[in-house]
Amino acid sequence: MMQKSILIIMAAIVATLSSVAYATPGIATFYTTYTPSACFGNNGQGVMIAAAGDALWDNGAVCGKMFNVKCTGARNAVPHPCTGESVTVKIVDHCPGCPSTIDLSREAFTQIANPVAGIINIDYHQV
Repeated sequence: MMQKSILIIMAAIVATLSSVAYATPGIATFYTTYTPSACFGNNGQGVMIAAAGDALWDNGAVCGKMFNVKCTGARNAVPHPCTGESVTVKIVDHCPGCPSTIDLSREAFTQIANPVAGIINIDYHQV
């Protein structure tokens, strides 16, 4: 019985570490003009959307892919910008030369952080 409990605890630790390792650290900003977009032109895609920075863009291969994004902390003087929530967004655009990995719509950014922060640290992964 003791060995079974130890195995269950070990499996839980491995599962937790795997989920943490699955996320990629990055930077998020936000924008407010959603169309036209590099992926979908003038066809709106809602408001839970994002533009990919150069690191993700991959010549447009990321268009239409969904990413889960979570704020992990401040990048400037705004203390505690994170809401503790995460958001799933669809990549609809390219943000060439952006300082961020993912440029979120204002609505998506507001779900995970105080928009006054303007720029935040994030963890993200494709869903």
